Amino acid sequence: MYGRDPWGGPLEINAADSLTDDDRSRNLQDLDRATPSRPLDETQQSWLLGPKVLKKKKYVDLGCILVSRKIFLWTLGTIVVTALLSGFITLIVKKLPHHSHKEPPLDNYTIALRIGLKFFNAQQSGKLPKNNNSVKWRGDSCLQDGKGDPGQFYKDLVGGYYDAGDSIKFNFPMSYAMTMLSWSVIEYRAKYEAAGELDHVKELIKWGTDYFLKTFNSSADIIYEMVEQVGSGVSGRGNELHNDHYCWMRPEDIHYKRTVSQCYSGCSDLAAEMAAALASASIVFKDDRLYSEKLVHGAKTLYKFANTNKNRYSKPDKESSKFYNSSMYEDELLWGGAWLYYATGNVTYLEGVTTHYMAKKAGAFGNSPYYGVFSWDNKLPGAQLLLTRMRLFLSPGYPYEELLSAFHNQTGRVMCSYLPYYKKFNRTNGGLIQLNHGAPQPLQYVANAAFLAALFSDYLDAADTPGWYCGPNFYTTEILRDFSRSQIDYILGKNPRKMSYVVGYGQRYPKQVHHRGASIPKNKRETCTGGLKWKKSKKGNPNTIDGAMVAGPDKHDGFHDVRANYNYTEPTLAGNAGLVAALVALSGEKAVGGIDKNTMFSAVPPLLMATPPPPAPWTP
Repeated sequence: MYGRDPWGGPLEINAADSLTDDDRSRNLQDLDRATPSRPLDETQQSWLLGPKVLKKKKYVDLGCILVSRKIFLWTLGTIVVTALLSGFITLIVKKLPHHSHKEPPLDNYTIALRIGLKFFNAQQSGKLPKNNNSVKWRGDSCLQDGKGDPGQFYKDLVGGYYDAGDSIKFNFPMSYAMTMLSWSVIEYRAKYEAAGELDHVKELIKWGTDYFLKTFNSSADIIYEMVEQVGSGVSGRGNELHNDHYCWMRPEDIHYKRTVSQCYSGCSDLAAEMAAALASASIVFKDDRLYSEKLVHGAKTLYKFANTNKNRYSKPDKESSKFYNSSMYEDELLWGGAWLYYATGNVTYLEGVTTHYMAKKAGAFGNSPYYGVFSWDNKLPGAQLLLTRMRLFLSPGYPYEELLSAFHNQTGRVMCSYLPYYKKFNRTNGGLIQLNHGAPQPLQYVANAAFLAALFSDYLDAADTPGWYCGPNFYTTEILRDFSRSQIDYILGKNPRKMSYVVGYGQRYPKQVHHRGASIPKNKRETCTGGLKWKKSKKGNPNTIDGAMVAGPDKHDGFHDVRANYNYTEPTLAGNAGLVAALVALSGEKAVGGIDKNTMFSAVPPLLMATPPPPAPWTP
């Protein structure tokens, strides 16, 4: 029904009475759905729900504390899940294939270095260290050396090294050998460490220096005597049964009283060489302050003795002249003084070794056939290179520059003489340089030259100098290393005989080494003459003297593996020291690098360059 709106519009009149109850219910529901819902606040909820009931928290009693049960279960569950996941991951990792990263194989020089050091263990005299497992056929020996000698400054002379295939301790070549080992450690410490031999070589050096400190009054500032030799090797005096050269027996079986030879005056070469050994070792052991200072004090005392009543230690009437005769003493004074300067930083030593008089007396400006042949007798090439080092890295200037420059030039000249382009030294058909001009026992000189060449090359590289001049010709440092490698490779087996001259290295090496201890079985105790049957035996040695570099081939590359012929088969302490030095210089080149520039100068203070005198006034 429609009516009229009094305001002018139609008016709709709902007939509510005509709707049923179901229609009303549906309309209300539609209205509820159309109306947006609104959340009730807490007051409204309380009207509807009444008072809120709080849940009571549950706890777990762990004895000393109460922990919420919920937190406890979460923590426990986390631990269990973590353990299960860790175990599962570990299982997967174990089952997966692994690609192991092996260390790169050692180069031949490092392998030979490890073997070469064992020779020094085989030569040790006295009560051997407990960890001396590298030479199982050696034992304690000559434990009575120097004991019970009335009125002497020494208490005992136990220790040190046997020289070669005999049981004599010659202090002159032994000192040189220890100096060479120390020099190689100072320059190539990182290489020794990379080879795993640093502690070993330091133990060997200390074995020598501990003995040297017994051979003179090392606590005194001034001495008047020192020991030069223990044992005797001269026959024809009616004492053959106490002669270490005549007797062929293991040193462990020597129980007779051994001769001690002393030098009372004119011991310049021996004292200066031993001073060099102690001074260089003091740099090796600089981290052991007390021991290093002890070595330096002994070196100073010996060098002072060397400069008193100057003369050669090997007088014609002395036994030393028959075995290790020194040709002059000035080269040892130069060598020892240089080492003492590096060990102490005392400029007095530097001033002494950079005088024209000293250089001339040492033969620095000579031109003999043996110029540049570094050995236990001729220290000049080593001393000149040692002082060249100072010029390259410190450049002290005036007043030292003139002589240091001369030593540098002479060192370059020596290196030129080693090259095959110049004919100062012949070579065998197999390429071995004949530094001793075809005389027997060449390898000790070859190893020394290989060391000097590699070291000079490293000096130049460290000084950012690409090479050096031989007259008008320029040669790179790699040329020097090629020379060094070629000679050491010859020694290790790259020669016409395809034989390694280092025992224990390679597949083929000498079996009848001229060596008493190696040639007699360990369980055979022989008398002086009873052991001669082992010397004459045609069989190989029952004991392998690993690391021994034998005397070497002749000038035709020939070699006779005969025990009785020492010119071919006898190793020496001095020869092996040069070999070890050359091997470490050539080892690990790419992986480890070159020399340690700074350790040598650790005791050297900064030098203030003096002002040179003005030039003489000009006159017409």
